[in-house]
Amino acid sequence: MATEPEGQASPTPSSAAPPPATPPPPDPVREMRQRAEAIRSEMGGRGRIDALHAVGTLTVRERLDGLLDPGSFREVGTFTHSERAADAPVTPGDGKIGGWGTIDGRPVVAAGDDVTVKHASSSAIGGRKLKRLFESATDDGMPFVFFGQTGGARIPDMMGSAGFAGIGPLVYPALRRRRMPMVTVIAGDSFGASSFLAAMSDLVVQVAGSCLAVSSPRVIEVATGDQVTMEELGGVEVHARRTGQIDLVAEDDAVSWALVRRFLSYLPSNSGQPPPRTKPVPPDAAIDVDSVVPAGRRQGYDMRRLLRGLVDEGSLLELKPLFARSLITALARVDGWPVGVLASQPMQQAGIMTPEACDKATRLVCLCDAFGLPLVFLHDTPGFMIGRQVEHNRLLNRAMLFQQAVAMAGVPRLSVIVRKSFGLANHAMSGIGLGSDLLVAWPGAEISFMDPDAAVNVLAPAGAEPSAGMREATALRVALDPSPYGAAGSMHVDEIIDPASTRQVLTEALARAALRPFVSGAQRPLSDWPLSL
Repeated sequence: MATEPEGQASPTPSSAAPPPATPPPPDPVREMRQRAEAIRSEMGGRGRIDALHAVGTLTVRERLDGLLDPGSFREVGTFTHSERAADAPVTPGDGKIGGWGTIDGRPVVAAGDDVTVKHASSSAIGGRKLKRLFESATDDGMPFVFFGQTGGARIPDMMGSAGFAGIGPLVYPALRRRRMPMVTVIAGDSFGASSFLAAMSDLVVQVAGSCLAVSSPRVIEVATGDQVTMEELGGVEVHARRTGQIDLVAEDDAVSWALVRRFLSYLPSNSGQPPPRTKPVPPDAAIDVDSVVPAGRRQGYDMRRLLRGLVDEGSLLELKPLFARSLITALARVDGWPVGVLASQPMQQAGIMTPEACDKATRLVCLCDAFGLPLVFLHDTPGFMIGRQVEHNRLLNRAMLFQQAVAMAGVPRLSVIVRKSFGLANHAMSGIGLGSDLLVAWPGAEISFMDPDAAVNVLAPAGAEPSAGMREATALRVALDPSPYGAAGSMHVDEIIDPASTRQVLTEALARAALRPFVSGAQRPLSDWPLSL
């Protein structure tokens, strides 16, 4: 039998298989990127994204990108999902999306409801994500911006005592103490948690076509039998004009982003910082302050024109412009200094103060006190409205709450009595006796307990002959002279000024106030006042 030479290998049969290839090592970074990209691009499903786009609605990710500086968004909780095993594969992000970013280069926290995942209903993991982001904003002193569009609670998760206890109340925003600005944009139909966040925010912007309410029309119908449309329940007209529960209306998403950016530009990032001053800009050159106020004491005029002649051009941002219209509340800049403005509006009910105007005013006073913005008051009011309706509408409590807020505010208060300022309204608008840092009046202004003409009608003897009654009334009118020189003569008004010098007087007062040591908003009493004002 033949044998192979010693040391010579046997030839490999041609039919033998090559050794198996070694699989490449796993690439966890690549896998993470692929999973993140799929979650962010598909969200709750491409079909749901397409359905939103088909009716002109953006996703929450598109809203976050529109608000924040390009490329600045750093997401938190990308890989979260429902804690229910059956829902985990179909709930990327668990209905809430958020993270860190910047607006005009300033760090912020931004988040929102993802309606592609179970209508953005609130659940345990999504709620945990929002709490984590909110605490980051509070701890680090960053504004918190939220886009609301949710169907409310996720019923299967919240039913039963265990489920209900696992979700818990939305308490943490109420403990903010206004340490940082909080903004909610109602971008779509919002019920439940996003509505609660709105009620505790410093600014609420509602996009046209959306609904803001505690419960949806369907829940209301089941519970009460009452049928109501989204618009009737909580549309922009309802809240802008009747309830005052929103501050601004946006025609579309892009306008809402611009309004949020503009609002935040007046405020510091947190209450521990002074408000940011910008480059001074002259007021609208087309407005002559001397000619805005008519000579007739009862003739109406638009206070907005006077304001535009006093504040830096383009800086007036009116809040709640369609609610309680006899009082204007706004943010503005005077010589670059951000200020809060409360101004009577003679074009609406002669500038009279109402219960609703008190709520509107108190809200602005609390905001400005928390974030260090001086308050500027412009008086042209006949006083508080009287009558059964306003008394039943808690005028007493609401007026006193407003006056308390003004008296307790720790920021500079500058008051200008333009034409008339009577009764309790004078005090509430940081007038005589309220400790204003500056209280001045124009030469033609009137100051008194009430309108002298009304006082004459009250005091003139009843049943007197016409000629005698007229003489008595004339004598009373002279005796009740409301001229500001009486208050100035007793040093209850600092000075009577030339109307043309009003902006300069305000500018100089703001410059003096800026020399004071800065006091954190957390040290001011109004930071602890209820956040729903």
